[in-house]
Order: sequence, then structure tokens, then C-alpha cells
Amino acid sequence: MKAMTVGSPATLETLGFSEKPDPGQPGEGEIRVALHGSSLNFHDLGVVTGRMPAEAGRIALADAGGTVEAVGKGVTEFAVGDRVVSCFFPDWQDGAPTIGNFSRTPGDGIDGFATEFVVTRATAFTHAPRGYDHVEAATITTAGLTAWRALIADGGLKAGDTVLLLGTGGVSIWALQIAKAMGATAIVTSSSGEKLERARDLGADHVVNYREVKGWGRAVADWTGGRGVDYVLELGGAGTLANSIAAVRVGGHIALIGTVTGVAGDVPTAALMAKQARLQGLIVGSRRQQQEFVRAIDATGIRPVVDRRFPLGKLAEAFRFQQSSGHFGKIGIEW
Repeated sequence: MKAMTVGSPATLETLGFSEKPDPGQPGEGEIRVALHGSSLNFHDLGVVTGRMPAEAGRIALADAGGTVEAVGKGVTEFAVGDRVVSCFFPDWQDGAPTIGNFSRTPGDGIDGFATEFVVTRATAFTHAPRGYDHVEAATITTAGLTAWRALIADGGLKAGDTVLLLGTGGVSIWALQIAKAMGATAIVTSSSGEKLERARDLGADHVVNYREVKGWGRAVADWTGGRGVDYVLELGGAGTLANSIAAVRVGGHIALIGTVTGVAGDVPTAALMAKQARLQGLIVGSRRQQQEFVRAIDATGIRPVVDRRFPLGKLAEAFRFQQSSGHFGKIGIEW
């Protein structure tokens, strides 16, 4: 079977198809899944370009949507024909985080899903949301679940709360939709006026162009009447953290889920202490949280925003589109 694999050295030019053996039939506790869709994440880009080193020949992509083709002995959760979606941390089933690296993340420490079939433990997948196609389902694995955990599973978001979302990528747009479905007020930042208008169309209550408003954190707090926002989804890292602290209310919650501006830098610790805010780093979530997220999707009818779709054979082209930062929401891969 064909698979898109990381080259040596890892670059978009060396990313290409390889032949891999068919995984065969599932054993006890396993399922065989025919894969048909994925979506791109910043993490995936880091792997295929060598910024996050992985073994040469590693099958790329952490997200996957597909259909169960066969079930092994003892599997009762799934049946042939079920639509399923993968888990970012296949070993983290429930409870507190159990892993602080990507050694067991598909497309990084273990083979990913840019291929035709996979045989794996049934607990490495969950049911997909009802009515989703395979690309839409794949968007929940990393981006969607990160937003869900930040706002709901860890954050405890409730109706009437105010949320600040940095940027208009996959996590932020998922978070915007979740926040509005929960009855919260949402503020979105971007450097693109066009993207901010699209965010308004999705329900954003206020938007800020961070290129035009340098002290955008203070401006956000002023928009709330000086109180500050209850939650910040911080995707920038050190380069944007000072503004996020300025925007958050006393006793608020900042979820650090990205380092787009860099992995190190100054942190205004005195300002953070004065705000008595909780700064929590997080990486995606558990299988149990994904199952809860799927139930919420089924109940609310939220659908992901997929900006463009590329065939698997044009995976490198899809990553170049991602590098251009021209997308709004998710970039899909389908085959």
C-alpha cells in the first residue's frame, strides 16, 4: 500500500510516497480501518520539515478519519462499517495527563495516518461525529480536542463567559464555535481584515487587528469594560503572552497551547502574579475527552471550517499552503 513518509533529510522536497506492507487482519482487541481523510497541524509541519525530528520513513500525519473494515476478537465498541476517528495520544485513555512528549503520537513517535489502511488497538480510535465526512472528522483529533479541553474539560467554560482567541487557525476557529455554542462571548485577533470578517460571520462578538492595535491586550480588556476576559487561548507563546496577561481578568485562565512566535522568551511574571491568573500548558487531550467532545458535537450540530482540501499526493503542496498562513480554519487531506 502507498504511504506518505518523512524523507532524509526531512524537507517538503523529500516528503513523498513509499510502498508499505499491508497491515493485514486485526488481532484480538484490534480493528482494521480504511483511511480516507486527515487534516494538517502545526505539529505535522514541524515533523515533515525536520523542526521536530522523526525517523526517516515515518508515515506522516497525526489525524485520521476512516471506516472500520474488520474487528478482532473481543472488540465490541465498533462494528464493520462504523466511521471512526483517531486519537492524538492513543495510550492516554482517561484521567490526568500521562505523557509529556510525542513518543507515542502518530506521525511523530510512531507511524501516522497518511496511508491507505491501519491495524491498531480499538482504543486508539473513537466513533466519528454523526454526519461528518472523513476530513471533517479528522479535524477533531488535534485542533478540535485541544480547543475543547482548553475551554470545557479543563477550563469549565459556562454561558456568559468571555473568551479571547488568538488567530484564525484550526484551534481558534474550533474554539470560537465551541464558545458560541456554549453561550459565551468571543473575541478574535488576526492581522487580516478579511479573516476577521469571516470570524464575525461565525459569531465573533468583537475582533482586533493586532497589526493595527499594538497594545491589543489592553484594548481587549477595555472592550470588556476594564474587567478582562475569563479565558485566553494563547497560541503565540512568549511573543504574545504579555498581551494575553493584559487581556485576562483577575483570577482568569490562560491556556498555553502554541508557540508560534517561538519556544522561549521573557514572561512578565509580576503582571501574571498580579492578575492571579492560571497559566496552564496543555497538549490535546485524552480519549475520554474526545468521546465527550463527539457527544457535544452530535448535540449541538457544530461543523468544522475546512478552508481547502488537497489529495494525499499533493501533501507537500498542502503544507506549503499552511506555511503561507493563508488558511482560515483547517486544511484537509482526502483520498
